Amino acid sequence: MSAAPIVIYGAGGFAREVLALLRDVNRAAADPTWDVLGFLDDAPGRRGASVAGLPVLGGVDALSALAAPPHAVLGVGSPAAKLRMEAALRGRVAGFPTLVHPNAVVSSSVRLGRGAVVTAGNILTVDIQVGDFATLNLACTVGHDCVIGDYATVAPGVNVSGSVTVGTGCDLGTGGAVLQGVRIGDWSVVGAGAVVTRDLPADCTAVGVPAKLIKQREPGWHLAP
Repeated sequence: MSAAPIVIYGAGGFAREVLALLRDVNRAAADPTWDVLGFLDDAPGRRGASVAGLPVLGGVDALSALAAPPHAVLGVGSPAAKLRMEAALRGRVAGFPTLVHPNAVVSSSVRLGRGAVVTAGNILTVDIQVGDFATLNLACTVGHDCVIGDYATVAPGVNVSGSVTVGTGCDLGTGGAVLQGVRIGDWSVVGAGAVVTRDLPADCTAVGVPAKLIKQREPGWHLAP
């Protein structure tokens, strides 16, 4: 069976990590799963550049030059950027595969959404729902009965206790922790190293130990250009 063509939308640091994940998936399989064609990047002047040995094909319009629509993975961490990028690709690609690094520990009762990315070193225990286009970056732990919302990003080294709800578009900073049963509202940001001990509303920023709300945004703030 031939490898399926795929492009990575984004050409920065996390995009290169996604490329490494795809290559690790290929190495772990009996036959390669993915044929990585290159990167998409909307920045003017990036077309034709080389990133990690692969070409920047151009922006989304570069897809029309390919022989057939490839699969696509979002190679960025920003939840708001993921929302925009998925909308730009919708109907122009073959699909958005769910990607799990071979050394991630994911139990059989975990449900992973379309386009979700689970990188190396993650441990997801039981009865967890991970939404569409959610990102679990390096070495996170997610406990029983958690919900990680669509487009959410959990940065490296975050520990999420059981029965936690992380809302749509949330961004949890590196090295943080969320205690048992806490709910974090949609499109909220939690700073690096913060410990969330109580519920947080939507559209806020919280930092510190314990995490305290320092900013409240208007609903829809993430849609601003």
